[in-house]
Amino acid sequence: MTPAELSRTVLDAVCRAVDAGELDVAPPERVTLTEPGPGGCGDFATNVALRLARPAGRPPLRVAGILRARLLDADGVRDVVVTGPGFLNISLHARDDLLTGLVREIRARGTEYGYGDALAGRTVVLRVPYEVRAEVVADAVARLVAAQGGRAEIEHGEPVTLRPVPAPEDPAPLGPDAARWALLHPAPHDRPRITADHLVQREINPLFRIRYAHARVRALARNAHDLGFTAEPGELGFADQASTADADPASEAHFGGAPGAPAEPRTPHPLQTPLADHPRILRTAATQHAPDRLARHLLTVADALLPLLPDVLPVGEEKPGAAHRARLALAEAAGAVLAGGLSLLGIDAPEHL
Repeated sequence: MTPAELSRTVLDAVCRAVDAGELDVAPPERVTLTEPGPGGCGDFATNVALRLARPAGRPPLRVAGILRARLLDADGVRDVVVTGPGFLNISLHARDDLLTGLVREIRARGTEYGYGDALAGRTVVLRVPYEVRAEVVADAVARLVAAQGGRAEIEHGEPVTLRPVPAPEDPAPLGPDAARWALLHPAPHDRPRITADHLVQREINPLFRIRYAHARVRALARNAHDLGFTAEPGELGFADQASTADADPASEAHFGGAPGAPAEPRTPHPLQTPLADHPRILRTAATQHAPDRLARHLLTVADALLPLLPDVLPVGEEKPGAAHRARLALAEAAGAVLAGGLSLLGIDAPEHL
Protein backbone atom coordinates (compact mmCIF):
# COMPACT_ATOMS: atom_id res chain seq x y z
CA MET A 1 0.00 0.00 0.00
CA THR A 2 1.40 3.37 -1.04
CA PRO A 3 0.93 6.56 1.02
CA ALA A 4 -1.66 7.77 -1.50
CA GLU A 5 -3.58 4.51 -1.17
CA LEU A 6 -3.41 4.67 2.63
CA SER A 7 -4.69 8.25 2.57
CA ARG A 8 -7.68 7.09 0.52
CA THR A 9 -8.16 4.17 2.92
CA VAL A 10 -8.37 6.53 5.91
CA LEU A 11 -10.75 8.81 4.03
CA ASP A 12 -12.90 5.78 3.20
CA ALA A 13 -12.98 4.87 6.90
CA VAL A 14 -14.28 8.37 7.68
CA CYS A 15 -16.95 8.09 4.98
CA ARG A 16 -18.07 4.66 6.24
CA ALA A 17 -18.34 6.00 9.78
CA VAL A 18 -20.45 8.90 8.52
CA ASP A 19 -22.70 6.60 6.47
CA ALA A 20 -23.20 4.36 9.52
CA GLY A 21 -24.27 7.33 11.64
CA GLU A 22 -21.25 7.05 13.95
CA LEU A 23 -20.03 10.51 12.96
CA ASP A 24 -22.16 13.50 11.98
CA VAL A 25 -19.62 15.46 9.98
CA ALA A 26 -18.71 16.33 6.41
CA PRO A 27 -15.75 14.17 5.35
CA PRO A 28 -12.59 16.16 4.52
CA GLU A 29 -11.40 16.45 0.92
CA ARG A 30 -8.14 14.70 1.77
CA VAL A 31 -6.33 13.05 4.66
CA THR A 32 -2.75 14.05 5.41
CA LEU A 33 -0.27 11.40 6.53
CA THR A 34 3.00 12.12 8.31
CA GLU A 35 5.82 10.18 9.90
CA PRO A 36 4.87 9.28 13.51
CA GLY A 37 6.09 11.97 15.89
CA PRO A 38 7.50 11.63 19.43
CA GLY A 39 5.49 9.02 21.31
CA GLY A 40 4.05 7.68 18.08
CA CYS A 41 4.58 4.32 16.41
CA GLY A 42 3.94 2.44 13.19
CA ASP A 43 4.49 3.49 9.59
CA PHE A 44 2.31 6.60 9.34
CA ALA A 45 0.31 8.93 11.57
CA THR A 46 -2.65 11.20 10.91
CA ASN A 47 -4.44 13.90 12.91
CA VAL A 48 -7.74 13.43 11.06
CA ALA A 49 -9.57 12.55 14.32
CA LEU A 50 -8.48 15.83 15.90
CA ARG A 51 -9.61 17.74 12.81
CA LEU A 52 -13.05 16.12 12.85
CA ALA A 53 -13.68 16.23 16.60
CA ARG A 54 -15.06 19.77 16.87
CA PRO A 55 -17.40 19.67 13.84
CA ALA A 56 -18.53 16.19 14.92
CA GLY A 57 -19.21 17.37 18.47
CA ARG A 58 -17.23 14.44 19.88
CA PRO A 59 -14.03 14.21 21.96
CA PRO A 60 -10.99 13.55 19.73
CA LEU A 61 -10.25 10.26 21.44
CA ARG A 62 -13.81 9.07 20.76
CA VAL A 63 -13.50 9.99 17.07
CA ALA A 64 -10.12 8.27 16.93
CA GLY A 65 -11.63 5.12 18.46
CA ILE A 66 -14.40 5.04 15.85
CA LEU A 67 -11.92 5.43 12.99
CA ARG A 68 -9.53 2.90 14.50
CA ALA A 69 -12.24 0.23 14.46
CA ARG A 70 -12.92 0.95 10.79
CA LEU A 71 -9.26 0.95 9.81
CA LEU A 72 -8.52 -2.37 11.49
CA ASP A 73 -10.78 -4.02 8.89
CA ALA A 74 -8.97 -2.41 5.94
CA ASP A 75 -6.77 -4.48 3.66
CA GLY A 76 -3.07 -3.88 4.24
CA VAL A 77 -3.50 -2.39 7.72
CA ARG A 78 -1.84 -4.49 10.43
CA ASP A 79 -2.57 -2.34 13.49
CA VAL A 80 -3.78 1.10 14.54
CA VAL A 81 -2.74 2.72 17.81
CA VAL A 82 -4.25 5.91 19.23
CA THR A 83 -1.69 8.15 20.93
CA GLY A 84 -1.70 11.59 22.54
CA PRO A 85 -4.90 13.59 22.22
CA GLY A 86 -6.14 11.48 19.30
CA PHE A 87 -3.44 10.74 16.72
CA LEU A 88 -3.95 7.57 14.69
CA ASN A 89 -0.70 5.63 14.25
CA ILE A 90 -1.04 3.10 11.45
CA SER A 91 1.13 0.02 10.91
CA LEU A 92 0.99 -1.76 7.56
CA HIS A 93 1.58 -5.34 6.58
CA ALA A 94 4.85 -6.13 4.77
CA ARG A 95 6.76 -2.87 5.20
CA ASP A 96 9.03 -3.75 2.28
CA ASP A 97 5.90 -3.81 0.09
CA LEU A 98 5.24 -0.19 1.11
CA LEU A 99 8.55 0.92 -0.35
CA THR A 100 8.09 -1.25 -3.43
CA GLY A 101 4.64 0.20 -4.04
CA LEU A 102 5.99 3.70 -3.56
CA VAL A 103 8.74 3.09 -6.11
CA ARG A 104 6.19 1.76 -8.60
CA GLU A 105 4.01 4.83 -8.06
CA ILE A 106 6.91 7.21 -8.66
CA ARG A 107 8.04 5.31 -11.75
CA ALA A 108 4.51 5.51 -13.14
CA ARG A 109 4.28 9.28 -12.56
CA GLY A 110 7.88 10.12 -13.39
CA THR A 111 8.96 13.69 -12.75
CA GLU A 112 5.30 14.63 -12.18
CA TYR A 113 5.06 12.45 -9.06
CA GLY A 114 3.55 14.64 -6.35
CA TYR A 115 1.51 16.81 -8.71
CA GLY A 116 -2.03 17.23 -7.44
CA ASP A 117 -5.24 19.23 -7.50
CA ALA A 118 -4.98 21.21 -4.26
CA LEU A 119 -5.35 24.47 -6.21
CA ALA A 120 -7.51 23.18 -9.06
CA GLY A 121 -9.53 25.96 -10.67
CA ARG A 122 -7.93 28.69 -8.58
CA THR A 123 -6.09 31.76 -9.82
CA VAL A 124 -3.34 32.95 -7.48
CA VAL A 125 -2.31 36.59 -7.89
CA LEU A 126 1.27 37.33 -6.87
CA ARG A 127 2.11 41.02 -6.55
CA VAL A 128 5.87 41.52 -6.28
CA PRO A 129 8.25 44.48 -6.21
CA TYR A 130 10.71 45.08 -9.05
CA GLU A 131 13.54 43.12 -7.45
CA VAL A 132 15.38 40.07 -8.76
CA ARG A 133 14.76 37.74 -5.84
CA ALA A 134 11.08 38.55 -5.71
CA GLU A 135 10.81 37.85 -9.45
CA VAL A 136 12.60 34.49 -9.14
CA VAL A 137 10.56 33.39 -6.13
CA ALA A 138 7.33 34.37 -7.89
CA ASP A 139 8.34 32.36 -10.96
CA ALA A 140 9.01 29.28 -8.81
CA VAL A 141 5.70 29.73 -6.97
CA ALA A 142 3.89 29.97 -10.31
CA ARG A 143 5.42 26.62 -11.36
CA LEU A 144 4.39 25.02 -8.06
CA VAL A 145 0.85 26.41 -8.30
CA ALA A 146 0.52 24.97 -11.82
CA ALA A 147 1.71 21.58 -10.51
CA GLN A 148 -1.24 21.68 -8.08
CA GLY A 149 -3.77 22.44 -10.80
CA GLY A 150 -3.94 26.21 -10.34
CA ARG A 151 -2.82 29.25 -12.31
CA ALA A 152 -0.63 32.09 -11.06
CA GLU A 153 -0.62 35.68 -12.30
CA ILE A 154 2.46 37.73 -11.50
CA GLU A 155 1.84 41.47 -11.17
CA HIS A 156 3.76 44.53 -10.01
CA GLY A 157 2.03 47.02 -7.81
CA GLU A 158 0.50 47.58 -4.41
CA PRO A 159 -0.35 45.92 -2.20
CA VAL A 160 2.66 43.63 -2.53
CA THR A 161 1.80 40.06 -1.53
CA LEU A 162 5.20 38.43 -2.00
CA ARG A 163 8.26 40.29 -0.73
CA PRO A 164 11.26 38.10 0.21
CA VAL A 165 14.35 39.79 1.65
CA PRO A 166 16.13 41.28 -1.39
CA ALA A 167 19.41 39.95 -2.73
CA PRO A 168 22.37 42.04 -1.55
CA GLU A 169 23.82 42.11 -5.07
CA ASP A 170 23.21 40.94 -8.61
CA PRO A 171 23.31 37.10 -8.67
CA ALA A 172 23.76 36.90 -12.47
CA PRO A 173 27.54 36.21 -12.30
CA LEU A 174 26.72 32.86 -10.63
CA GLY A 175 24.99 31.62 -13.77
CA PRO A 176 21.27 30.81 -14.08
CA ASP A 177 21.13 27.61 -12.00
CA ALA A 178 23.35 28.64 -9.10
CA ALA A 179 21.74 32.10 -9.05
CA ARG A 180 18.26 30.65 -8.75
CA TRP A 181 19.39 28.26 -6.02
CA ALA A 182 21.03 31.10 -4.08
CA LEU A 183 17.75 33.04 -4.18
CA LEU A 184 15.33 30.14 -3.59
CA HIS A 185 17.08 27.95 -1.00
CA PRO A 186 16.94 30.41 1.94
CA ALA A 187 13.60 31.07 3.62
CA PRO A 188 11.97 34.30 2.35
CA HIS A 189 12.80 36.14 5.59
CA ASP A 190 16.50 35.19 5.36
CA ARG A 191 19.04 37.26 3.47
CA PRO A 192 20.42 35.25 0.53
CA ARG A 193 24.18 34.78 0.08
CA ILE A 194 25.45 35.70 -3.36
CA THR A 195 28.83 34.04 -3.02
CA ALA A 196 31.10 31.84 -5.10
CA ASP A 197 30.60 28.81 -2.85
CA HIS A 198 27.41 28.14 -4.84
CA LEU A 199 29.70 27.18 -7.73
CA VAL A 200 31.96 24.79 -5.81
CA GLN A 201 31.75 21.29 -7.28
CA ARG A 202 32.11 19.47 -3.96
CA GLU A 203 29.80 18.02 -1.33
CA ILE A 204 29.91 21.20 0.77
CA ASN A 205 27.69 22.78 -1.88
CA PRO A 206 24.04 21.66 -1.38
CA LEU A 207 23.06 22.29 -5.01
CA PHE A 208 26.00 20.21 -6.17
CA ARG A 209 24.92 17.32 -3.92
CA ILE A 210 21.44 17.31 -5.45
CA ARG A 211 22.62 17.55 -9.05
CA TYR A 212 25.44 15.08 -8.46
CA ALA A 213 23.02 12.52 -6.99
CA HIS A 214 20.77 12.87 -10.04
CA ALA A 215 23.67 12.59 -12.48
CA ARG A 216 24.97 9.51 -10.65
CA VAL A 217 21.57 7.83 -10.99
CA ARG A 218 21.53 8.50 -14.71
CA ALA A 219 25.06 7.11 -15.02
CA LEU A 220 24.09 3.98 -13.08
CA ALA A 221 21.13 3.42 -15.41
CA ARG A 222 23.46 3.63 -18.41
CA ASN A 223 25.95 1.29 -16.77
CA ALA A 224 23.20 -1.19 -15.88
CA HIS A 225 22.04 -1.18 -19.49
CA ASP A 226 25.58 -2.02 -20.57
CA LEU A 227 25.57 -4.91 -18.09
CA GLY A 228 22.29 -6.19 -19.49
CA PHE A 229 19.79 -5.42 -16.73
CA THR A 230 17.12 -2.84 -16.03
CA ALA A 231 15.27 -1.59 -12.98
CA GLU A 232 12.51 -3.62 -11.34
CA PRO A 233 10.97 -2.67 -7.97
CA GLY A 234 11.32 -5.33 -5.29
CA GLU A 235 13.36 -6.47 -2.30
CA LEU A 236 16.61 -4.55 -1.91
CA GLY A 237 18.43 -7.66 -0.68
CA PHE A 238 20.72 -6.11 1.91
CA ALA A 239 22.23 -8.63 4.31
CA ASP A 240 22.36 -7.01 7.76
CA GLN A 241 21.37 -4.01 9.79
CA ALA A 242 24.71 -2.17 9.44
CA SER A 243 23.14 -0.02 6.83
CA THR A 244 23.88 2.84 4.52
CA ALA A 245 21.56 4.74 6.85
CA ASP A 246 24.39 4.86 9.36
CA ALA A 247 26.78 6.51 6.92
CA ASP A 248 27.37 10.23 6.77
CA PRO A 249 25.50 11.25 3.59
CA ALA A 250 27.89 14.15 2.99
CA SER A 251 31.12 12.21 3.45
CA GLU A 252 33.79 12.07 0.78
CA ALA A 253 33.31 8.31 0.38
CA HIS A 254 29.91 8.78 -1.18
CA PHE A 255 31.30 11.13 -3.79
CA GLY A 256 34.35 9.11 -4.71
CA GLY A 257 32.39 6.25 -6.22
CA ALA A 258 34.17 3.48 -4.29
CA PRO A 259 31.75 0.56 -3.84
CA GLY A 260 30.78 -0.31 -0.29
CA ALA A 261 29.92 -3.69 1.12
CA PRO A 262 26.20 -4.43 0.80
CA ALA A 263 24.37 -3.82 4.05
CA GLU A 264 20.79 -4.04 5.18
CA PRO A 265 19.05 -0.69 5.63
CA ARG A 266 17.10 -0.06 8.76
CA THR A 267 13.36 -0.30 8.42
CA PRO A 268 12.03 1.84 6.90
CA HIS A 269 14.70 2.58 4.30
CA PRO A 270 16.11 6.13 4.68
CA LEU A 271 14.56 7.10 1.33
CA GLN A 272 11.07 5.91 2.20
CA THR A 273 9.94 8.87 4.30
CA PRO A 274 11.25 11.69 2.07
CA LEU A 275 9.90 10.02 -1.09
CA ALA A 276 6.50 9.41 0.52
CA ASP A 277 6.48 13.00 1.81
CA HIS A 278 7.16 14.56 -1.60
CA PRO A 279 3.49 15.16 -2.57
CA ARG A 280 2.85 16.93 0.74
CA ILE A 281 5.96 19.09 0.30
CA LEU A 282 4.85 20.17 -3.20
CA ARG A 283 1.36 20.95 -1.93
CA THR A 284 2.71 22.96 1.01
CA ALA A 285 5.26 24.82 -1.11
CA ALA A 286 2.49 25.79 -3.57
CA THR A 287 -0.18 26.80 -1.08
CA GLN A 288 2.20 28.67 1.24
CA HIS A 289 4.24 30.23 -1.58
CA ALA A 290 7.40 28.67 -0.16
CA PRO A 291 9.73 27.18 -2.80
CA ASP A 292 12.47 27.11 -0.14
CA ARG A 293 10.64 24.13 1.41
CA LEU A 294 11.02 22.19 -1.82
CA ALA A 295 14.69 23.17 -2.10
CA ARG A 296 15.47 21.84 1.37
CA HIS A 297 13.40 18.72 0.74
CA LEU A 298 15.41 17.91 -2.39
CA LEU A 299 18.58 18.08 -0.32
CA THR A 300 17.06 15.59 2.13
CA VAL A 301 16.26 13.21 -0.74
CA ALA A 302 19.75 13.54 -2.21
CA ASP A 303 21.48 12.92 1.10
CA ALA A 304 19.34 9.80 1.67
CA LEU A 305 20.03 8.60 -1.88
CA LEU A 306 23.81 8.99 -2.06
CA PRO A 307 24.68 6.14 0.37
CA LEU A 308 22.62 3.70 -1.73
CA LEU A 309 24.42 4.34 -5.01
CA PRO A 310 27.65 2.34 -4.44
CA ASP A 311 25.54 -0.82 -3.96
CA VAL A 312 23.39 -0.54 -7.08
CA LEU A 313 25.71 -2.25 -9.58
CA PRO A 314 27.25 -5.72 -9.13
CA VAL A 315 30.89 -5.72 -8.02
CA GLY A 316 33.67 -7.87 -9.48
CA GLU A 317 32.41 -11.29 -10.63
CA GLU A 318 29.00 -10.72 -9.04
CA LYS A 319 26.12 -11.27 -11.46
CA PRO A 320 23.21 -8.82 -11.71
CA GLY A 321 20.31 -10.10 -9.65
CA ALA A 322 16.87 -9.10 -8.42
CA ALA A 323 18.37 -7.01 -5.61
CA HIS A 324 20.43 -4.96 -8.08
CA ARG A 325 17.33 -4.35 -10.19
CA ALA A 326 15.40 -3.28 -7.09
CA ARG A 327 18.14 -0.92 -5.92
CA LEU A 328 18.32 0.62 -9.38
CA ALA A 329 14.54 1.09 -9.37
CA LEU A 330 14.71 2.85 -5.99
CA ALA A 331 17.59 5.03 -7.16
CA GLU A 332 15.75 5.94 -10.36
CA ALA A 333 12.62 6.82 -8.38
CA ALA A 334 14.64 9.17 -6.17
CA GLY A 335 16.31 10.59 -9.27
CA ALA A 336 12.90 11.34 -10.78
CA VAL A 337 11.92 13.23 -7.62
CA LEU A 338 15.14 15.25 -7.80
CA ALA A 339 14.70 16.03 -11.49
CA GLY A 340 11.05 16.98 -11.08
CA GLY A 341 11.76 19.14 -8.06
CA LEU A 342 14.65 20.97 -9.71
CA SER A 343 12.46 21.61 -12.75
CA LEU A 344 9.82 23.25 -10.55
CA LEU A 345 12.55 25.50 -9.17
CA GLY A 346 13.65 26.35 -12.70
CA ILE A 347 17.00 24.58 -12.27
CA ASP A 348 18.54 22.10 -14.71
CA ALA A 349 19.03 18.46 -13.68
CA PRO A 350 22.03 17.36 -15.80
CA GLU A 351 22.50 13.85 -17.17
CA HIS A 352 26.27 14.26 -16.77
CA LEU A 353 28.15 16.18 -14.11
